[in-house]
Amino acid sequence: MDLRERVVAAVKQDGMSRHQAAARFGVAISTAINWVKRFDESGSVMPGKMGGYRPKKLSGEQADWLRRRCGEGPFTLRGLVKELHAERGLIVDYRSVWEFVHAEGLTHKKRR
Repeated sequence: MDLRERVVAAVKQDGMSRHQAAARFGVAISTAINWVKRFDESGSVMPGKMGGYRPKKLSGEQADWLRRRCGEGPFTLRGLVKELHAERGLIVDYRSVWEFVHAEGLTHKKRR
């Protein structure tokens, strides 16, 4: 935080260019530009939040449908992805479906 504040102060108070401030404090030019831009937009040099919680797409009604579908008969994960998109309008990837099916213990064993 201290370095961010000093770079922004050099640009805003001392009248340095962003390039000069970057050279003076030993940071990349793009970094100095981004810090000053952040300060101009938000009034703070605090870094933005990274990550965060994102609710799963396969929950609630979608999860209930998927459980019922897996109980109806044979399925493949790629087939379930296509069915979710075609029948439910839900765009999910293979990994999401695999994680759901694995967590729920829903499997279909092929038998001869």
